[in-house]
Amino acid sequence: MLKNHANPLLKNDPTELPLCRDSLPNLLDAIESIIQSRSIECIWRVLTERLAGIGFTRIVYGFTRYKTEQSFGDPEDLMILSNADECYVEDFIRLGHYRNGPMVRWATQNTGAQSWRQMAQDFAAGRLNDLERAAVIFNKEHGITVGYTISFYESSSRLKGAIGLVAEPDVDQREVDALWADCGREISILCNVAHLKLTRMPFQGARRPLTDRQREVLGWVGDGKTTQDIAVILGLTPATVEKHLRLARQALDVETTAQAVLKAAYQNQIFPVSEQVPATA
Repeated sequence: MLKNHANPLLKNDPTELPLCRDSLPNLLDAIESIIQSRSIECIWRVLTERLAGIGFTRIVYGFTRYKTEQSFGDPEDLMILSNADECYVEDFIRLGHYRNGPMVRWATQNTGAQSWRQMAQDFAAGRLNDLERAAVIFNKEHGITVGYTISFYESSSRLKGAIGLVAEPDVDQREVDALWADCGREISILCNVAHLKLTRMPFQGARRPLTDRQREVLGWVGDGKTTQDIAVILGLTPATVEKHLRLARQALDVETTAQAVLKAAYQNQIFPVSEQVPATA
């Protein structure tokens, strides 16, 4: 989980609007900064600062490569980023709200953007199940009641990413909906670009990262080399190569080396690209 240090909107400043359309003209600058970012931290900082300037001061982003009909996969493999209070995020995951909330259900079944208005109406009308109601009540207790959710298009049924944009509690959902009518397209573009960039960054979830040697031997396996081949290439004994592969399997929590190569590739932990300076116009 990452924390961002963007300054929230100053509520005691009468010149500061809760929702600010004037922050959008520099959208291309933000997109360019995200494209040129070389780490998750940099991408997240640009995204959260720009969204806070519009009025979405708390953001919750989630992505999985291990979605099934019944699960988002092991929580330790999820990419969950938020600038909300750390205790809130920890309980949000620990109590299972990350998979049970009504907007999460909507995101798994849809692509695009959705107002939280329908969720509030369903809650008031008693149309939510017990788990969904518990998630809504939990969010209400933390002042998370008004906002929008964007569910990203994915190329595989195993992938799913979504982002929740949270407005301040003193903002009405009608104000957010009016903002979205004017600027929702621009906000969605910004979030989609950030999502595409985030999913291409190295990320090991809550597990410990692979060592350089573990990444190296997995990379050679991915290139079709045998244990003996790798030992010769790296000047190691076959037993040492096997040790690194075993430790890599343990770090990734998989049973076979083939699974380890696949998971490490999913997480962009192997086949790294050498650092390049972005071209300038």
